[in-house]
Amino acid sequence: MVVQLKNQVGMVKQAKIGFSWTTFFFGFFPALFRGDWKWCIIQLLAASFTLGLTNLVFSFIYNKLYINGLLENGYVPADSQSEAALVASGFIASGMVTTSLAN
Repeated sequence: MVVQLKNQVGMVKQAKIGFSWTTFFFGFFPALFRGDWKWCIIQLLAASFTLGLTNLVFSFIYNKLYINGLLENGYVPADSQSEAALVASGFIASGMVTTSLAN
């Protein structure tokens, strides 16, 4: 499922919940293209030491890391469907950001 997150100035980013096929096939490049420099560098370094085997591990966790990073940086769900998906997946508590959606 794809969720939409927006920040205080209205910038909207989409993120997928679940397994990251792009990370599985392309390694650190999805993080690079998303501008997620921290995880791009971590994945690149880990892949260089394990000959790319960490791509499998990061495929299971990268989307979660990316969404948590956006939420920590002030992004909130852009709509009620995104909020419901984030609540169901355990990213946020129920009713936590409903006041932010009205803005």
